[in-house]
Amino acid sequence: MARKLIRMWPLAMLLAAAAGPTRAEGGFSIQSVNAPFPEFVAAGNSVPIVVRGPSAAALRNVSIRVNGTDVTSLFPAQDAASLAGTVTGLASGTNVISVYPSRHAAKALASVTVTTAVAPQLGCTGLTTLAIPPDMLDAPNDVVQITLAQPVAATATLPAHCRIRGAINPRIGVNNTPFAIGFELRLPDAWSGRFFFQGGGGNDGNIGNATGNVGNGSSPALARGMAAVSTDGGHTGGSAASYGFDPQARIDHAYNAYGKTAATAKAVVDLYYGKAPAKSYFAGCSGGGRQGMMFTQRYPSAFDGVIAIAPAMRVATGASISAAWESITYRSIAPKDAAGSAILSQAFSNADLTLVSNAVLEKCDALDGVADGSVNDFKACKFDPAQLQCTGAKDATCLSAEQVTALRRGFGGPVDSSGQKLYFPWQFDAGVSAAGWRAWKLGTSATAVPNSSFSTLIQDAMRNEFFTPPDPTFNLFDFNFDTDPARMQAYGLLYDTWRDTRLTSFRSRGGKLLLLSGLSDPIFSALETANYMDQVIEQYGPVQAASLARFFAVPGMNHCSGGPATDRFDALTPLIDWVENGNGPERITATGLGFPGRSRPLCKYPTYARYTGSGDPQDAANFECVASSAR
Repeated sequence: MARKLIRMWPLAMLLAAAAGPTRAEGGFSIQSVNAPFPEFVAAGNSVPIVVRGPSAAALRNVSIRVNGTDVTSLFPAQDAASLAGTVTGLASGTNVISVYPSRHAAKALASVTVTTAVAPQLGCTGLTTLAIPPDMLDAPNDVVQITLAQPVAATATLPAHCRIRGAINPRIGVNNTPFAIGFELRLPDAWSGRFFFQGGGGNDGNIGNATGNVGNGSSPALARGMAAVSTDGGHTGGSAASYGFDPQARIDHAYNAYGKTAATAKAVVDLYYGKAPAKSYFAGCSGGGRQGMMFTQRYPSAFDGVIAIAPAMRVATGASISAAWESITYRSIAPKDAAGSAILSQAFSNADLTLVSNAVLEKCDALDGVADGSVNDFKACKFDPAQLQCTGAKDATCLSAEQVTALRRGFGGPVDSSGQKLYFPWQFDAGVSAAGWRAWKLGTSATAVPNSSFSTLIQDAMRNEFFTPPDPTFNLFDFNFDTDPARMQAYGLLYDTWRDTRLTSFRSRGGKLLLLSGLSDPIFSALETANYMDQVIEQYGPVQAASLARFFAVPGMNHCSGGPATDRFDALTPLIDWVENGNGPERITATGLGFPGRSRPLCKYPTYARYTGSGDPQDAANFECVASSAR
């Protein structure tokens, strides 16, 4: 066995490199402070470690072990409540470093997992002829064709790796149309032992560069030494949903393409490195968030941790209905052109939306202890646009009665003629004035031909995929709220992911689900995600629910990003720490281009970030996560 040595680092340097505090039993914690990623040592076999305890006396008798070998004598005290040093001689692959209450104790107080680089066992270019044993695939009769395998040199942001492209189950479908489940897989020369699935979005239809994009400013998973995969969802043609005429293509896009891509990619990883991934992660937003939710339900053993941002749980049976509801509502009050046709984008001017945003901030901004352009305590924000209604003629300081009625109706969510709710209401938030909100709901077209994402992307998906059978002539503005929802129920059973709030199989194997939603998301209501989390908490209780799923609302954020928000955050590091070390995140520090120089904590729902009353209000350190007084 390689000899373990400890090299002392100055404590200030160790703390500066730390990824954030960890929590454990009795006030003890153990933490890797390796840079840039605490969980992976890309070169060499050493890692700096910090052990903290409630007091010097409590630390005096602890036992620190690396892969079961005691190295306590090499950890002298650094200050009254911490020990620090660098462990060398780490084993290839997975290493577990733990702190125990005493030399003879069998149960660790806290542990941290650190991996070292694993090298490939096969050559990259030869992968085009790789034969995958049938028992390693999703189904033994799956056909996998690897069409490209090329070495890629390291860049300033990505390590050297092998890039492969391939197709699963190529076929000729309806109307003599060729289909296949396309994928790209990138395999780093120095592998961390982890696997990452990069979620898609929209209607998919193209293979994204599988660098392991996590979004929101996070470092790509490939840079962390993870093998990363992406897929086109089983069809080509970009965002258009014209593939919906083919029944198998609809099934592939609902779930089948992702399950087969995950199984195929893991098989290639296993063969390439000579070992299967130790841990597997997924991250995606919007359609990618839906895919993450789908994995927790249909393929609960595929991933240890899932990040689902704007998780698109009710696309066919909820959000698309709301898209029709809002489009019809807002067009009904829009100015008309010379031919008498309404111009949707002009239902509200940018100045009108800024007026609404400012009024929301005036009423709710300071509820979190500081007026800073962000509504953190959203549950306590009770805003009614009626306060902006003009008492006389419409001018720049007020909204017309028709505009107020339309906002109330639109934000209230769709209902049928009997008053039955068909989707969730929407949160009034500062991001209503952002370009991303307008792009989805109103668009920018100066003519009566709308260009909102509701009238293009969502209408196309409804016509060709969500309706059973497809209805290529359907017009979003003719949606019948009594009869048309039934046309989407059949596909919704395959596609939507809101029904399972227990996640029994995913939970039983220790799976972790990290949910995030922008409070100004214009296509998937953040109140839907909050409702999902409420149901998980109701079923399991707060403590058990928090071991399975955690939700973080992002004030001001539009769809996936954008808006007056701290929308840049690293969700993957806390997810890895939660999955591998048991440290569930209570807060995630975020920044954003909308607020230069500012950091804020995103708090675990149902808490919110409240200013402590002292210190720089631009600094996340001066905010605490507290429960809202609202019910």
